[in-house]
Amino acid sequence: MDLSQYTQYMVPLIIVFCICIGYVIKTSLDFIKNKYIPLIMLAIGITLNIIINHDVTLEIVVAGAMSGLASIGAHQTCKCLNHQKKNDDENKSDDKIDELKKQIDEDRKN
Repeated sequence: MDLSQYTQYMVPLIIVFCICIGYVIKTSLDFIKNKYIPLIMLAIGITLNIIINHDVTLEIVVAGAMSGLASIGAHQTCKCLNHQKKNDDENKSDDKIDELKKQIDEDRKN
């Protein structure tokens, strides 16, 4: 499946803005449930794209909606990559601890 046809509807400015707003909502506004954040980003993306273009067409609405939702995907991708890196670092630390334990055991035997 070729996703290049969808990139014409991505507006980087809206994606970055929505990532920031979504982060603030997730971390600071406890009364908004996480399940509503994609819907909020959809609405913000559409609104921002209409404001930027000073017009309302189907293409502008779709581009705003896709950009708002792309911010959710970008956030989740960064979150998964950060989690994976953290796990890799923990595994390396565990390996070093195991090596040190083996070295101590060998030193005790000698």
